[in-house]
Amino acid sequence: MELNTQKIKLSVGRALLRLMPLILMGALTLVTFWLVQKVTPPEKSSLERVRLHEPDYTITNGALSALNETGNTKYRVLGNKVIHYDDDASIDILAPRMRLFQPDKAPVTVKSDTGHLDGDLTILDLIDNASIFRPAQVATASQAATLRMLASSTYFKVLINDDIIETNRPITLEQGMSIMHSNEGGKFNNVEQSMTLLGHVKGRIERAPRGNQ
Repeated sequence: MELNTQKIKLSVGRALLRLMPLILMGALTLVTFWLVQKVTPPEKSSLERVRLHEPDYTITNGALSALNETGNTKYRVLGNKVIHYDDDASIDILAPRMRLFQPDKAPVTVKSDTGHLDGDLTILDLIDNASIFRPAQVATASQAATLRMLASSTYFKVLINDDIIETNRPITLEQGMSIMHSNEGGKFNNVEQSMTLLGHVKGRIERAPRGNQ
């Protein structure tokens, strides 16, 4: 009986020796898997991986102003509703109105039904019933008199840093009693407060009364 017990122990020992490489490989695999799980960050959900283009706040009758180097207002943007998006910091504006200021010149107002301001605050898109308005200005010691100006289109792009407003859509320009049309758009320079129409232009030019020259 004692001899059989020794034989059994010997057989078990030999079996364990033969299985030892498999046991070691299994243990190594488990340790490797544990280490990988330890150093791998947990997978984010689809909502966390993709920042949705959804509003993070809305302001009623909002306003945004910027100052120039001298501390005076360079431009001001107003809107009946201002909607800010977190993913790209852009802003949608309902009934936007933007006022552009230049020293010793009449402020220029641009507006439309809807607007979109990019996240860098450099481009304002004005969409539907868009217009540029500059009131008449009397002559001063440094500036000649200017007539009332109104430019209308379905779309204007305001390049804020460049003080340029442009469009490639059909545009109508009224200045005093004169009226001009262009099917290829135009460009307004706010520094010079001048409008250039592009492409084929037609209309009528009326001479301003002497008192306004």
